[in-house]
Amino acid sequence: MATAPSVSYSMTVRLEVPAGGTAVSQLTTAVESSGGSVTGLDVTASGHERLRIDVTIAASSTAHADSIVQQLRGIEGVTLGKVSDRTFLMHLGGKIEMSSKHPIRNRDDLSMVYTPGVARVCTQIAENPEDARRLTIKRNSVAVVTDGSAVLGLGNIGPKAALPVMEGKAALFKTFAGIDAWPICLDTQDTDTIVEVVKAVAPGFAGINLEDISAPRCFEIEARLREALDIPVFHDDQHGTAIVVLASLHNALRVVGKNIEDVRVVMSGAGAAGTAILKLLLAAGVKHAVVADIHGVVHGGREDLVDAAPDSPLSWIARNTNPEGVTGTLKDAVAGSDVFIGVSAPDVLAGEDVATMADGAIVFALANPDPEIDPAEARRTAAVVATGRSDFPNQINNVLVFPGVFRGLLDAQSRTVNTEMMLAAARALADVVLEDELNANYIIPSVFNEKVSGAVAGAVRKAVRAAGESATQPATEAAGTSGE
Repeated sequence: MATAPSVSYSMTVRLEVPAGGTAVSQLTTAVESSGGSVTGLDVTASGHERLRIDVTIAASSTAHADSIVQQLRGIEGVTLGKVSDRTFLMHLGGKIEMSSKHPIRNRDDLSMVYTPGVARVCTQIAENPEDARRLTIKRNSVAVVTDGSAVLGLGNIGPKAALPVMEGKAALFKTFAGIDAWPICLDTQDTDTIVEVVKAVAPGFAGINLEDISAPRCFEIEARLREALDIPVFHDDQHGTAIVVLASLHNALRVVGKNIEDVRVVMSGAGAAGTAILKLLLAAGVKHAVVADIHGVVHGGREDLVDAAPDSPLSWIARNTNPEGVTGTLKDAVAGSDVFIGVSAPDVLAGEDVATMADGAIVFALANPDPEIDPAEARRTAAVVATGRSDFPNQINNVLVFPGVFRGLLDAQSRTVNTEMMLAAARALADVVLEDELNANYIIPSVFNEKVSGAVAGAVRKAVRAAGESATQPATEAAGTSGE
């Protein structure tokens, strides 16, 4: 699938050109003939003989950007100056910072913010530990924890290389939900060590967001931390993805006029995201689900699963899916199905495979950046198509979920996050799309829809309260009644 120019590969090229003639139009022509897109052209200095121009260009890859620059360099009379990669410039020096809520202008301010006044607050918390949430940043803080073992589609690139993603996550928490999130990149991939480190730093946070930790370790890490901590632990790669997929499916089914209990769902991918999506779909009422991985359809009689540990993810999938006993390949399973959900690898399906699906077929091809099937191919016969990409309609993106989920959890002072809270989040997200807005190309709201975070947060708050006292912090802390 040809990749269109993207702002992810945006650059600004400084050029000097003759003041007269056709040099400026030659610049635009050179960029467009090379497959790029001119998104900005600014004259930054002008003289009688020469112009200085900053040309902003979108390319499709780093190599493509380099080739465009070479094309510009070859135009007669053009002098090439500085080339700035706009994405790298945005990351220069990091994307987040800490700032003080109170100015420190004089000795009185210093005495209250720090010593000696701070000692009174420390004593208060020592006597009433619940007051840490009321009197510190803990109440609005989330730790974004990774070991760098499964970063985006890049794989195991380690904690330092993962830091830009964690910074980005923290920026999204703040932008979309007003939450202070802190990147914590751990230089270990030992499960026991990760659990112990997170337990040790947890007192400073009201929630833990696990990020980009490879399967199957992520399952054990999450389970052990949920058992050990009295704050919610949320693995966004699993549960954020699951919530936004379920919300999208709710609305896609409204478009095609089908019920979730009746449809047959085929999934490609049995890793962390696939397993979490499956579990939430089953909890939402899906009764006919089939999962395929690299070895084909998952079923109890498959050779590699006969002797598998009963508590392994694939064994769980084999026990809880495929009631019709489907075998064979993914392509075999897709025939006659109503819904395809891919969280696996590029190009595992072709247009003719989608054509074998039932009428009103729904295709969610979520592998990034290259989906399981070219969306344009899928659209030829499928009624609804969604991807994880921003350059096609119906972008299924976790940023629609995790800020609002954590806003609700923190506001309700939740100790945990459970299936009912995630189902509530999915339903609230789906309901942001109003009946008169819903169509095959708009089943999920934009990440910039101002209603999203508040709607999701409100639904999660209600679900936490419905869960009762076992899910929330002590009443004195929630009410903020402790203090001098």
